[in-house]
Amino acid sequence: MLAGKRFLVTGGAGFIGSHIVEYLLNNGAEFVRVLDNLATGLQSNVDLFSRQARYEFMQGDIRNVADCARACEGITHVTHQAALGSVPRSVNDPVASNEVNVSGFVNMLTAAKDAGVKTFVYASSSSVYGDEPNLPKVEYRTGNLLSPYAVTKMTNELYAGVFGRLYGIRVAGLRYFNVFGPRQDPNGPYAAVIPLFVTGILNRTPVYINGDGAQTRDFTYVENAVQANVRALLAENEDAFGQAYNVATGNNFTVNFLYQSIADILGSDHKATYREPRAGDIRDSLADISKANKLLGYEPTKQFLDGLKVTVEYFRSLHKAG
Repeated sequence: MLAGKRFLVTGGAGFIGSHIVEYLLNNGAEFVRVLDNLATGLQSNVDLFSRQARYEFMQGDIRNVADCARACEGITHVTHQAALGSVPRSVNDPVASNEVNVSGFVNMLTAAKDAGVKTFVYASSSSVYGDEPNLPKVEYRTGNLLSPYAVTKMTNELYAGVFGRLYGIRVAGLRYFNVFGPRQDPNGPYAAVIPLFVTGILNRTPVYINGDGAQTRDFTYVENAVQANVRALLAENEDAFGQAYNVATGNNFTVNFLYQSIADILGSDHKATYREPRAGDIRDSLADISKANKLLGYEPTKQFLDGLKVTVEYFRSLHKAG
């Protein structure tokens, strides 16, 4: 299935990107190159693959046109994961988020087009639904955007549509819903909620829940995000391109339930501390995944609690080793 195909994974030192790289190398890809500036990605993630002859790491920046062009040389398929993530980060520094997520995205699309890349798959986000109140979220119905980050991801979708129509490049976007799993970075001011909860409980340090904790999310184990990328990259159906897809499980849970589930897995009575809601956050999230199922054959292979157990055990093992 992957034989003879040469992949570029931008942001491959990041959490989702490194899992995509691992899958591609383990399943017969002819060649996998990672482009990452290590601003938010981790050297330890790419070190996992450094001994593989079919793998190459290129340190570079998607804001640099020459780096993008060089990264696309000899590549047949691109999965673009490089971005400055985090709603709060974008609220605090919209200029940086725009430079990476919009200008960098256009640089990569252009480089892929010029190199004759067959398929370009990119990470969008559930944040594009904004204040649209209806659940579940369906791709054609969005609301007012609530953060600069959401604007950057919606802009990606608009550019992707134009490039597909204008230049004929096969492009597909994946609207991730709260992806989690091993290798998600628990450190820094913009760390994701699950690694923060797990490490806080293990260390018995303060763990904060924003708002009342009754907000819901369609937590999506990383294995499902990898599957969606691979299915989109290899899609033969021309109708699958020029589209954006929800990537989720189609189930949602409250943040309170998430916290209690982690505490239960760890056998801990550590209590969370509640604080003010976070600016730019949406209240409830639940995906309709029927479009991805129909056009890509996407079907979640690991549900929330199963993925959570794997993830918690991963962070517990790191804690013991540390």
